Amino acid sequence: MEHDPWADHPCRPGADAWSLPLERIDPSNPRLYAENAWGPVFARLRRDAPVHYCGDSPFGPYWSVTRFRDIRHVDTQHQVFSSEPTILLGNPPKDFYLQPGFIAMDPPRHTQTRAAVQAAVGQPNLALLEPLIRARVVAILDGLPVGEEFDWVSRVSIELTTQMLATLFDFPFEERHLLTHWSDVATSSPRNPGPVKLSAEEWRSTMRECLERFTALWHERASGPPREPVDLVTLLAQNPATRGMQPMDYLGNLLLLIVGGNDTTRHSLSGGVLALHENPDEFAKLRADPALVNSLVPEIIRWQTPLAYMRRTAVTDVELAGQKIRAGEKVLMWYLSGNRDLSEIPDAELFIIDRAQPRHHLGFGFGIHRCMGNRLAEMQLRIAWEEILKRFSRIEVCGDPVRVMSSFVHGFEKLPVRVHEA
Repeated sequence: MEHDPWADHPCRPGADAWSLPLERIDPSNPRLYAENAWGPVFARLRRDAPVHYCGDSPFGPYWSVTRFRDIRHVDTQHQVFSSEPTILLGNPPKDFYLQPGFIAMDPPRHTQTRAAVQAAVGQPNLALLEPLIRARVVAILDGLPVGEEFDWVSRVSIELTTQMLATLFDFPFEERHLLTHWSDVATSSPRNPGPVKLSAEEWRSTMRECLERFTALWHERASGPPREPVDLVTLLAQNPATRGMQPMDYLGNLLLLIVGGNDTTRHSLSGGVLALHENPDEFAKLRADPALVNSLVPEIIRWQTPLAYMRRTAVTDVELAGQKIRAGEKVLMWYLSGNRDLSEIPDAELFIIDRAQPRHHLGFGFGIHRCMGNRLAEMQLRIAWEEILKRFSRIEVCGDPVRVMSSFVHGFEKLPVRVHEA
């Protein structure tokens, strides 16, 4: 059994982040997120070391950028802070080099590959998808056991997002559970366990399975007719900029699209339920004025921040907030921290559904790597809450949530709830 590098880590749940020496602070510890203990760590860094160097972590040395404006600066300076070779702190097994997709590319490759799949989440496709999403939301919500305890994550959040992924890829609907599994495996590793715990060989085997299934779909669609709504596999297989990509490039882009389509919506759906349960006055506002759904959705995304960070690598020596970052060093933009930055977002530590500027957040990133599917994610959340309000007077969280043990995916494995009829 592999040694747990976090078992005796100084920056862990229960440690006093305000008295811990700055050089011992390491926000990459996944236990902080599993136990919802990350808040004081980032508050300390925003105050005392907004650009912070961790020289000794199980992932190796890296910089943390924790304030909103500094994060936005890094995210928009791709010439200085490169997305290559990866947007994750750790790396995949050396004998299975997985290209992490166009999110870990710089222009011009990034621009070409992103453009190839953009149509799947463009406005014409969204218009086709909206009635389908609503019909699915209605079916899922109408099937819930009113007054009985159940797991919101599996019954609602996973089911809705997995159905949407199956549509975006035109993947066999009866096997859609594989998409969620592959997403969970892709964001897991021994040092950052995530939703699933696998050995390195099990991880490689699962990734090969994913590639084999999607390679068969690629061959089916490489010369097929146009589809409505357009699907991501057809777009990749037929676009001149991407149809010649190598298998590991294809797999990397697939996993990027699967994770992107899964985690933002899935964990925001669960996080919004918990946030409104913990803030009943905000839920009362929503019940009194359902039009507030439009500002509720971006507030949920800010509050949850389902992907806690993105990594960049310095291309050259650069100074940021008084700190000298050297070429080749890892730089983590902690979106989770920036979304709690009081100097940029008024009352950032509070969940407020009627903010004056609800979209002023880092949940989708900035610059050329801003989340491609942000409007689709918002549409799914909006429809879900519109339909929830028609059916339920409240969603009662009736047990402790089980959070994902990961410093990258900020979300939930389980959320026990009970729904009450309106």
